Amino acid sequence: MTAVQIALVNDYEVVAREVVGMLRAYQNRIRVVELDLNKRVDDVVDIALYDTFAGTQGDRAAVRDLAANPRVSAVVVYSWNLDPTHVATVMSNGANGYISKGLPAAKLVAALEAIRAGGERIHLGGASVSAVAVGDWPGREEGLTEREAEVLALITQGLTNVEIAERTHLSINSIKTYIRSCYRTIGATSRTNAVLWGIEHGFRPDRVRIEHPEPTPGSVDVAVNA
Repeated sequence: MTAVQIALVNDYEVVAREVVGMLRAYQNRIRVVELDLNKRVDDVVDIALYDTFAGTQGDRAAVRDLAANPRVSAVVVYSWNLDPTHVATVMSNGANGYISKGLPAAKLVAALEAIRAGGERIHLGGASVSAVAVGDWPGREEGLTEREAEVLALITQGLTNVEIAERTHLSINSIKTYIRSCYRTIGATSRTNAVLWGIEHGFRPDRVRIEHPEPTPGSVDVAVNA
């Protein structure tokens, strides 16, 4: 069986590179042929793996655009949001698969292979999957959890609490809780302090996506270098 050809879609270099690192031991089964952080997928690939860290969720235009790309055989959303209703919405939005970010590398590889083969499309891992995602993210070395890091990344991008809640599908109270714990970890006393800290510690996206309005049929995300 030939290796699964993957295009990894994420706006943060550290996150994308860590996923590549997770898969390095499985090069005979998985081959990352593109890191599509700021452009459309150009190579013909079996799977576009859409990582949702600090990006729009799989129920938005980005996934529809990937699904419409003739060079992409399947779109798989890679996320820690395991809510069944959300997963169903993502699948109806054009995704061909959904994988929990809590899966270890071996199970991630098996899930990608199964999706390419037309088998099980949703791989959430059950109760044994850790609530903390596998991989790397900005601020991990400073003690931030991935959820705290994602919220800080969105704050650094200039989003309000309401916009962050909408982007992440979390409640306002959950967002406030993550902000408080994040501030304690980094020693920030205000949103301005947090933004400055984020800019200094790699929380700006490596690429900036310019998104078309959601209702536009067949819209395409255009991105430029940050």
